[in-house]
Amino acid sequence: MTALRPKIQQKLDGLAARVQELLAQAADPKVLERPERLAALNKELGLATPVVALYRDYQKLAQEIADCEAMAAGPDRDFADLAAAELPELRARLQPAIDGLVDALLAEDGDDRRDCIVEIRAGTGGEEAALFARDLCTLYQRFATRMGWSFEPMDATPAEQGGFKEIVFALRGKNVFQAMQFESGGHRVQRVPATEAKGRVHTSAATVAVLPEVEEGEVRLDDKDLRVDTYRSSGAGGQHVNKTESAVRITHIPTGTVVACQEERSQLKNRQRAMALLRSRIYAAQQRAAASARAAERKEQVGSGDRSDRIRTYNFPQDRLTDHRVNRNFSLAQVMEGKLDPVVQVLQADARERRIEAL
Repeated sequence: MTALRPKIQQKLDGLAARVQELLAQAADPKVLERPERLAALNKELGLATPVVALYRDYQKLAQEIADCEAMAAGPDRDFADLAAAELPELRARLQPAIDGLVDALLAEDGDDRRDCIVEIRAGTGGEEAALFARDLCTLYQRFATRMGWSFEPMDATPAEQGGFKEIVFALRGKNVFQAMQFESGGHRVQRVPATEAKGRVHTSAATVAVLPEVEEGEVRLDDKDLRVDTYRSSGAGGQHVNKTESAVRITHIPTGTVVACQEERSQLKNRQRAMALLRSRIYAAQQRAAASARAAERKEQVGSGDRSDRIRTYNFPQDRLTDHRVNRNFSLAQVMEGKLDPVVQVLQADARERRIEAL
């Protein structure tokens, strides 16, 4: 029977004990008199309790399987036959239960539950690269719809033929970053551009950065370190575009980080979205500096945009998407329709193994 690995079992036992400790502390009258301490306890409980509940479900299922196996091997043939007939269904539920439990436990230690901000930039390939950046945006928007997430545009720099030199948007919903984090890196496309008269296959590239979205209190940004500029929006919008300085650009002076947002008609809303993007960039930079597994510079996360710098290749003539990190091929047509699930599941399984080993 498949079972939890010892290091996972040990961590879950520790988390279950921690929940009992927190519950006891939360019931202490002295704690009830300290709102800040009680809020911190409730926040920790809110994160840990669902994981422990999944652990209890797993333990119950594992015990049912053990009982059935013992009964199937027993002397009473009637009971043995009934137990043997029930075992396949119970065993089929075990591995998904383990995967869900491990994912929930790992999410406890990382950013998996967060929403995210996605930045796509055209790389090598000129207008074709800009069109590919647009196609990637459409792919993620379709995937978000399938997953029940919201898609919120933040900023865009259009190219001449309808693509994007750069586009930034937020995705919000359940476990968004858990699925989208694997999209960070260089994406290469091989296809015949619409402007190619001789039907030759061209190679272009785009880069994607996926940043976990953080709350205001998690990253401190002093007003004195910010330069805020307003300007008129570009693109669609009619008279509003020409007459209202609603677009916002914010520069974080200590790091030189620059963000912009122009998708809302309200300058206040654009400023709020720009600040959310800035917090995410600063947070991501802090996380990379603290963890040796991540790149030290933001450019290393998204890549240079060169054709050779890639995590994935989109080969349209062969209807093949290749993810080079796991060396697996997928149906490109299905992925471009937003069915990114099979790719994400393989990458999640691979990441799960590496994160378990790192515990």
